[in-house]
This record gives sequence, structure tokens and C-alpha cells, in this order.
Amino acid sequence: MIDDLEMRRSVEELRLTFKSGKTRSGDWRKAQLRAILRLIQENEDTLFRLLQSELGKHPVESYRDEIGVVKKSADHALTYIDQWMSPKKGRLPLVFFPASRKVLSEPLGLVLIIGSWNFPISLILDPLIGAISAGNTVVLKPSELAPNCASFLANILPSYLDPKAIKVIEGGIDVSNQLLQYKWDKIFFTGSTKAGKIVMAAAAMNLTPVTLELGGKCPVIFDCLPNSDLKVAAKRVASGKWGGCAGQACIGVDYVIVEQKFASTLIEQLKKTIKIFYGDDVKNLKNFSKIINKGHFDRLRSYLEDPAVANSIVYGGSFDDTSLIIEPTILLDPPLDAAIMNEEIFGPLLPVITMDKIEESIEFINSKPKPLALYAFTKNENFKKRILAETSSGSVTFNDTMVQFVCDDLPFGGVGQSGFGRYHGKYSFDTFSHEKAVLERSFYLELEPRHPPWSTFKLEFLRSAYDYNYVRMLLLLLGLKRPSNP
Repeated sequence: MIDDLEMRRSVEELRLTFKSGKTRSGDWRKAQLRAILRLIQENEDTLFRLLQSELGKHPVESYRDEIGVVKKSADHALTYIDQWMSPKKGRLPLVFFPASRKVLSEPLGLVLIIGSWNFPISLILDPLIGAISAGNTVVLKPSELAPNCASFLANILPSYLDPKAIKVIEGGIDVSNQLLQYKWDKIFFTGSTKAGKIVMAAAAMNLTPVTLELGGKCPVIFDCLPNSDLKVAAKRVASGKWGGCAGQACIGVDYVIVEQKFASTLIEQLKKTIKIFYGDDVKNLKNFSKIINKGHFDRLRSYLEDPAVANSIVYGGSFDDTSLIIEPTILLDPPLDAAIMNEEIFGPLLPVITMDKIEESIEFINSKPKPLALYAFTKNENFKKRILAETSSGSVTFNDTMVQFVCDDLPFGGVGQSGFGRYHGKYSFDTFSHEKAVLERSFYLELEPRHPPWSTFKLEFLRSAYDYNYVRMLLLLLGLKRPSNP
């Protein structure tokens, strides 16, 4: 574990680097982004092996959710960074003439990025790309629950990125608590709501701005669909539930709401899809990630120890203690007061909740904390409008799951207990920047008041405004023309 002195020296070195102005250079930013691309390209096979051993991720999944995400983000930033850095000019009211205004995006300073274990590469390097693009110095704190990936980043990043501007600090909760004692110019955290509260409390001591990427119970509203659409929708639900780290994803499907008369049809199609995608033997599942550790494995198993919950299982429910694998499991109408329906599942257990009418799903979702993502499979345009107007969530995706995460032109972030702040693409650049307003006026065409005040202004407070500065500011703020003498 890093000691206090070494940590303090690292933080001070990063502050000095930022004060030097080095990271404000567009050339420096681009060089770091290109280095991230080289790092990924030259270590792709190593990353595949690490993610396979740490989380059981298939190479296709690793590329889709980790390596490909980082490549895409770095390429996107390199394409648009000059545009993002350019001052934004605009018009001013005529009363300011002659004058100019612009908005400058300047780096915040020293940034702390705390990553999560479920996507241990992309959830560290993706926000790093935004922080670098904006010109900050950065401390990265990878999750200790994926120690091999954390060690890889700590060992390899100094060979590619500027070690005086970007540092990786490994360790557990104690190290995170140490880091939170320092004054940062921005903290970016990805993780649980419980840990997010600790981060926010620490940041409040120094009025440090934070971005919290948390999670929650992300629902799927599944409307009645014709058979051809049903097959496609079932594949997308299965992918959104079990394809992303075996359900250990903040934007993964948590539960499905469906009309009672349509539930059996949906469940049968999900069963068929599971067998095609992953197989039906817990000992020989293919393309399926494992649970991160024994603690999380036991937590998920505890959900099914409630007899009423266990009785609701209609598919799966098997565990492999040796490999930490839990097979895809479907539950039909588990008790709504059970833990599985009131805590974020973060695993391969899928409750299916039935209702008489699908429109009742809106009230059900609104009775719970706001989710990070809401998914709805429907062809009913009026129902879509109701979902958008009557629910609140970090994002809404119609007729698919999780794809919003890879759209650089869409902001990614939560609302309420699912977090706040946003990133991806230009939104990442903005998250790690301060937009500074700059107004420049000329000394010419100055307006002079007359005494006594113009009689057309009847308000008493204006009658006493003989002072030059009062009148001058009133003219500027109100944008009024000088009236003619009576």
C-alpha cells in the first residue's frame, strides 16, 4: 500500500505539472490520446487474458465493452479536440457595442478518477480520455476487486502516458479514503450508491465538484409484440441482462414488466434465447462471465434463500461454487417486498413482474428510485410519449438495451440516486472543463447621464440615480435607449 508521504508527493507533483501549463497544450493532449491508442493496440492480447481470468469475459465481450469502447472514445476525441478547445463566440446586445464575447473551456486542474471492477479497463480509461482532452492532470484509482487489471494499469501506463501528469494509485478502501482527504479540482466516481455517498461527503469538505456514475434497478417495459418482433426483442433483453458481465453492469436490465397474458410467451422466448446464447448447463456455460468474488456470489445466492423467491423461479437457479458461475435465472412475480425487488441485483437473476395493463408499469417505476436507464419495447407511439413525459431516468432506450452507452453524441449519466453528471464524447470534455465567460468592451461610445434624471423615468429609485455608475449600469442592464428631452 502506498504510504502518506509517497501519496502526498505524487499529488504535489501533479499539481506542479498543471501549474506549469504543460497540459493546456493541444499537442500534449493529442500525444496522450495517441498513446492510449498505442497502449490498447500493443497490449490487446494481454487485456483479453486479464479480463478472461479476472471476470471470465469472452474476448468478443471484452472487445465490445472494454477495448473497443476505449478505442472509439480516443479516436472520437482526436477527431474533435481542436473544435472542442476553440473559443465559442457569439453576439451581444446592441447596447454593448462595440464589444465582443467568447466562452473559453479551461481545464479544472487536478482530477481524481475512481473506477469500478465490472469494466475495469473502460471505466478507468474512458473518463481519463475526457480528462486528458480537457487538459487536466489525473490520479487514477482502479478497483481493488479486479487487482490484476489494476496492476496492469499501474505498471503499463507510465510507459505510454506522461508520468508527471497521470498517475495510477492501487489499493483498497483505505487508499480510497486516503485519496478523498486531499483537495481535488474534480472527482469522477463510478460505483455503488453507498460508496457514492461517501465520495460526495468527502468532496463537500472542499466544495469539490463531483460526477457520480452509480446505478439502480433499470427496468424493461415489455409491451405486447407480434411474434417476429418478439424474437428480436427477447434477444436484446437477454443480451442486456446476461451479456454484459453476467448482469454485473450498472445499465444492465434489472427486471422486466409485462402484461400477465403475455408473460408466458415472453418467458418461453427468453428460455430459447438463453439456450442458444449461453447453453443450459451451469457447468458448461459458454460466452458467460463469472461473478467477481465469493462475497458477491453469496449475496446473489442469498436472494434465493427466501422460500417465496425460490418458488418463483421458472428457469435456472443453479450455482457453481468453484467457478463462481450462476446460470441465467428467470423468476416470475417474486414478492415485491423481497430483497431481490428492492436492491440492485447486479447479477444474472431476472425477475419478471406481471400487470393487468402495461400502462401500469409507469406508476410502478415511479414508485422506486430513478434508474440509470429505462428500456421499453413497444410500437405504441402514444405509450412512448407517456413514458418520456411521466418517468424520470438517466436515459430511455426504445426497442433495445445498453446501446446508448456507446453513442458519443448522447450524454451518459444518471439522475437522482442513479447519480449525476454526464460524460462520453464532447460531454466528457465538458465534464472536466470550466466554461469561462470572457467579455471585452471598447472605451468608445460611452453613455453619459444628464442632471436631473430624465423625467420619463417615473420610479423613485431612478430619480435618485445621479451617480454616474448607477445610470451607466442601468443602461447596460436594461438595454434602454436614451429618451428625448420633454
